[in-house]
Amino acid sequence: PDPLITSEQAVQWCDRNFGIGADGVIFALPGLEGTDYSMRIFNADGSEPEMCGNGIRCLAKFLADLQGVTGSTEYRIHTLAGVITPKLEGNGKVRVNMGMPQLLASQIPTTLVQGDQKVIDVPLEVGGKSWQVTCVSMGNPHCITYVEDVSAIPLELIGPQFEHHSVFPKRTNTEFIQVVRPDYIKMRVWERGAGATLACGTGACASVVAGVLTGKCDRTCTVELPGGCLEIEWSEVDQRIYMTGPAQRVFTGTME
Repeated sequence: PDPLITSEQAVQWCDRNFGIGADGVIFALPGLEGTDYSMRIFNADGSEPEMCGNGIRCLAKFLADLQGVTGSTEYRIHTLAGVITPKLEGNGKVRVNMGMPQLLASQIPTTLVQGDQKVIDVPLEVGGKSWQVTCVSMGNPHCITYVEDVSAIPLELIGPQFEHHSVFPKRTNTEFIQVVRPDYIKMRVWERGAGATLACGTGACASVVAGVLTGKCDRTCTVELPGGCLEIEWSEVDQRIYMTGPAQRVFTGTME
């Protein structure tokens, strides 16, 4: 199913000065392969990502409001990253089964190491500096690096250099992580196609996976982002990642 507007129109909608203002536009479309709905997204620059963790929570809330559902409910959503299952809980939060992380370089994709190898704590030169990075795919690519103080990172300067680095053929999301405790990390993110954003659900998931792989954080961890906190669990039982966070309606309107 195709979105009702073009990627060029989505760029106009996302403009914070002349449009509605957003990091992206999400479309609820008919379900595919036995799912309840399909989700498509256009980023603020018109590109189409495979998935958006925060976006799918918002979509679940949107669908529940549309149907008048007030209690707990679950949806199976078809995305370009596979079937994702968000569940609205009675407390206003949405818990999402984000699936299993992909760790091989060919899956991310990146040419930092051989395709059948994992990218864990590998040096990468960006902006004249060597960074230790770990790469994870949550259906979309993520490059995670650890810093002393996330507030000191010149995100608008260094973010695009990571995103467009030649070792990432499909570009990458980049997460800068400050470990406060093994169960609590701070994160700032430069999103592929959207730039500096207040939160990134898939990035929070990828960052906890990277933290576990490098021995820096626990499998259950709070991720503090500029837009609020997400609870992330990388289950030892089924190896899937579960993300829990709020979703609320801000406003409704009509575009003519």
